[in-house]
Amino acid sequence: MSDIFREVDEDLRRDRMERLFKRYGGLAIAAAVVLIGGTAGYNIWSSWQRSERVEDTAALVAAVDAASAGPQAGIDALNAFVGRSDADMATLARLNEAALLARKGDAAAAVGIYDGIAADTGVAAVYRDLATLLSVMRQLDGGDPAALVARLQPLSADTSPWRFSAREMEAVLAARAGDRERAHTLFQQLADDASAPSGVRSRAGDLAALYGKTR
Repeated sequence: MSDIFREVDEDLRRDRMERLFKRYGGLAIAAAVVLIGGTAGYNIWSSWQRSERVEDTAALVAAVDAASAGPQAGIDALNAFVGRSDADMATLARLNEAALLARKGDAAAAVGIYDGIAADTGVAAVYRDLATLLSVMRQLDGGDPAALVARLQPLSADTSPWRFSAREMEAVLAARAGDRERAHTLFQQLADDASAPSGVRSRAGDLAALYGKTR
């Protein structure tokens, strides 16, 4: 993502920019883990409470745990799980498989899975939206900014559970496209939004200050 900041002067790049970029470098992976983990955790807990999917839940947890032996072991276990689970549990397994593929360095395969889920009308809307968010996240470096922003706009609505992550990525894409004014505005809005998660506000505040100086 260094092209986002290529117009910033060398001193900023060496000092503050390097520090901020390192924080953003892990954003995609960290957000994927948090989002998937949070969604999976909620559904696994709900399944356990209802006592209707105890076996499936245990099998999914075991498949995810298999990744401790390496991403490919986890991918193989998740693929096996998908073939014998219901639609919701299979979707969770596919989301985790995509995260493991990205961890292996195969971002294109991960994006393919995310886009497949996003386009599947048989999948619950919350999972489709999550898959769209994660697909865009994996394409922040090289995807077409305008096309990615168009995909994010529905997720940026006030009613979307993914709105803060979507708005943060819109700001990153604006910066990458060279629209420093819009990047500053979007980051500042996030920084000023008391309902946004503290981590988002903190990153946005740093980047709003940066773009405020370099517009």
